[in-house]
Amino acid sequence: MSNLALHAAAADRLAAALPVPGLAVTGTVAPAVAAPHTALAVSASFVGALTADFALALASTDFVAEAGGGPEASTTAVLRPAFERAAEALQGGVLSELAEGDASELFADPEAAVYEISDGAAPFGWFAVRVHDADAAPSALADTSGFVSRLGRIHDVEMALTVEIGRTRMSIRDALSMEPGKVIELDRSAGAPVDVLLNGRKIALGEVVVVDQDYGVRITRILDVAEAPR
Repeated sequence: MSNLALHAAAADRLAAALPVPGLAVTGTVAPAVAAPHTALAVSASFVGALTADFALALASTDFVAEAGGGPEASTTAVLRPAFERAAEALQGGVLSELAEGDASELFADPEAAVYEISDGAAPFGWFAVRVHDADAAPSALADTSGFVSRLGRIHDVEMALTVEIGRTRMSIRDALSMEPGKVIELDRSAGAPVDVLLNGRKIALGEVVVVDQDYGVRITRILDVAEAPR
């Protein structure tokens, strides 16, 4: 697949996963259209068989509080599922943590594509994506060594490992009524394996143990790519 097709696929996936209904990619635009909003964009990089850079410049962040459940909601946390969905267009790899900051360099890069995302009445934001080496067709050995080399660049990058014992859903009314001593029932039976998540994606199952009076997790199963939910 060409870079252009990958750019478009990533943009369409991101727009479909944004936490605001009715959004869609309306087409590519000149970087100057998004320029007034790129100083506080949300950005991430992707490393895998392909490497890529993503950035989303927002026309407004008013949606964040509602989508994130309150005024303390983080823009990067609210947008991460949409960025992960965009990264799925690149067929496997690692998405970095999202960061807020100046993304004008990416938007101005001639190798990047800038897409406008709109609800049909007004722009929601502008998505810049730059995919590297999508058209390269090296030998299998060269491709493997290149992939390993790229992964070597991020060996020392720390990622968030989380152990999740269960989840539940509740109304805002119930959440506001919580107080010390209240018991919340989770969707997991006692003794069931816990989920081990790397940067928010489930990669393994395990059991909780105690190590020198600290909690730990013993890995019982590593999930295949096909089993790990996206």
